[in-house]
Amino acid sequence: MSILNNDLLGIQYRPGRDSLSESDVDAHPFKQFEKWFAEALKSAPDSANAFVLSTSTKDGKPSARVVLLKGLEKDGFVFFTNYDSRKGRELIENPYASMTFYWHSIEKQLRVEGKVVKVSIEDSDKYFNSRPPGSKAGAWVSPQSKVIKGRDEIEMKHHNFMIEHENTEISRPPFWGGFCIIPNRIEFWQGRASRLHDRILYTLENDKWKFERLAP
Repeated sequence: MSILNNDLLGIQYRPGRDSLSESDVDAHPFKQFEKWFAEALKSAPDSANAFVLSTSTKDGKPSARVVLLKGLEKDGFVFFTNYDSRKGRELIENPYASMTFYWHSIEKQLRVEGKVVKVSIEDSDKYFNSRPPGSKAGAWVSPQSKVIKGRDEIEMKHHNFMIEHENTEISRPPFWGGFCIIPNRIEFWQGRASRLHDRILYTLENDKWKFERLAP
């Protein structure tokens, strides 16, 4: 066994004192999410909205990456991206995805699964307009997920774009906007001792949420 494997075996999980029971959770998973997110935001404000977005092609080949949550609507979780990126193309081809939050500082994990739809043009414009000029320019000049010759290439394009638009408002590219994951399954995981973690699963049935406990 390699030294790396020995190091991995030596990593031990140290559970906290929190628990999660059926009597603790809110009847609606979005309300429960807001409680946990507020706790995560207080504990780790710089990364609380980061989650792993998992997508797949039409024939089931998966991919995953970390993106940022930018909104919680009445029916789903919103994030923004380049529609021509790998994740954008996969979401358009196969409009189902999962998202995973892991808040190490509070030993909580959230898993969301559901259908994906584009947000409205108005909502995409609204968020894009709130971004700093450098980020707006980045959305225009980056052929996201495509091969480029080197960093100098993209930096030069960004520099030139900023000069050309120095005194103008940068509008949203037509290939850039938001997606909303509309969940039908949300699982809340709380780390516990002896690997006997608490897991509460919400599922949507006939437009109503129900929850039940899963084995760790």
